[in-house]
Amino acid sequence: MANSAIKVIYFNLPGRAEAIRLLLTLAGKKFEDVRINLQQWQEMKPTTPCGTIPIIEIDGKRFGQSRAIASYLARELGFYGETNLDGLKIDQIAHIAEDFVLEYGNKYFFVQDPGKKAEGEKVLREQSAPKYLGFFEKFLEEEGTGFTVGSSLSLGDVVVFDVCTGFLKPLVEESLSKFRFVDTLVTKIGNNERIQGYMSKREAL
Repeated sequence: MANSAIKVIYFNLPGRAEAIRLLLTLAGKKFEDVRINLQQWQEMKPTTPCGTIPIIEIDGKRFGQSRAIASYLARELGFYGETNLDGLKIDQIAHIAEDFVLEYGNKYFFVQDPGKKAEGEKVLREQSAPKYLGFFEKFLEEEGTGFTVGSSLSLGDVVVFDVCTGFLKPLVEESLSKFRFVDTLVTKIGNNERIQGYMSKREAL
């Protein structure tokens, strides 16, 4: 995909597209960041591969499913470790993060009752966030390199960064300082020049 024309299509928020955007940004890969509204999404939905977004368009061909897209990009761009076992470890981290996202949806995002929503947010912030950050902390401590897998940046690290700086940030920020390996990793990625440029643009949107 060295010279491919790439578009990432999603709403104007971090959400499920953010790891994809971050990978492309870290790789210095030029892409068109297409951000649509709900009306545009309803018009586009019947034309999508599986009725969901984000979508990545590569040389005019569209593909769906955020985790599949992120894994593909990680392999193509050099963020998938050096061995198949590294890839397994990276996928493990990505799926743990997905568990957190699903829990967020079930306990907060899709909850209609205000009381239950407030209760769910409390549980997510006080119980779920420390639990998932603890998983990431353990991987980082065991690896001993400053990265979740191996000795260089991978999709696993990007996923952890996204959990801590994306739409789940309000739930994890109170606990983050208690997990020093995770906190250090997030700071390290946040200090990357390309990421700093991207994040400053994101804040302006």
